[in-house]
Amino acid sequence: MDRYAVVGTPVGHSLSPRIHGMFAEQTGQHIRYEALQLEAEHFNEQVLDLQAQGYLGLNVTVPFKEMAWELASKRSPRAQDAGAVNTLIFQPDGVIAGDNTDGMGLGRDLIVNHQLLIEHRRILILGAGGAVRGVLGMLLSKKPGLLTIANRTLEKAEKLAEDFFHVCDVNASAYDDLGRDRYDLIINGTSAGLSNQVPPLPDEVLGPNTVCYDMMYNLKQPTAFVKWALDRGALRAYDGLGMLVEQAAESFYIWRAARPQTRPVIDALRES
Repeated sequence: MDRYAVVGTPVGHSLSPRIHGMFAEQTGQHIRYEALQLEAEHFNEQVLDLQAQGYLGLNVTVPFKEMAWELASKRSPRAQDAGAVNTLIFQPDGVIAGDNTDGMGLGRDLIVNHQLLIEHRRILILGAGGAVRGVLGMLLSKKPGLLTIANRTLEKAEKLAEDFFHVCDVNASAYDDLGRDRYDLIINGTSAGLSNQVPPLPDEVLGPNTVCYDMMYNLKQPTAFVKWALDRGALRAYDGLGMLVEQAAESFYIWRAARPQTRPVIDALRES
């Protein structure tokens, strides 16, 4: 069987083997997909060893996305923009190619699964790390009316806004300076939810028609950000399970040239 894996640390909790298993069953592809924990100090050599063993591709999760970007000798435009790689392709000529499917995953979940409009909308995105960088290009390509990056450290938000200013006007703000402006869509790209926290947002950013989206997910209960949004009267609030499945589907398509259906997979994971 053709072999693939998701690599990270820790990675034992990953849903990717189950997701790709369902994709393979849907599309009649015969693959073996595993979760492998790698060591940061030996990342490059371990990836090269997997390539030598005959693996055809890898999904890359934290904390290795930037290392994978450095390792890839050929990068897609979206990986170049993101400064990170979450999909490695081991080409027959030995070249390691890198792509980033996070932006595509978020876009499909927002626009296709949740039928949200981005064009001309006022968007607030929280955080200025790799998760946000990975999706900014996609969001800006949809021509929002306004996009503001808010971060605890203003300098990081300003640096990220500057990096993408060639695409579209991007604003930067500290959380304390957000004022009373309301947004149509608020996306949480921080890791605060890992400690059941929410970024320190003023309630005024929410209006009665605001939709909130957490790039993190929790199958057992609403994430802290989703709960915060609903408790304060947001119109709707979603977690990032759909993004996880959609970015995986894009990776699967890159590797196998077969486009799986994502809705049955998302529903199966929710039901479990």
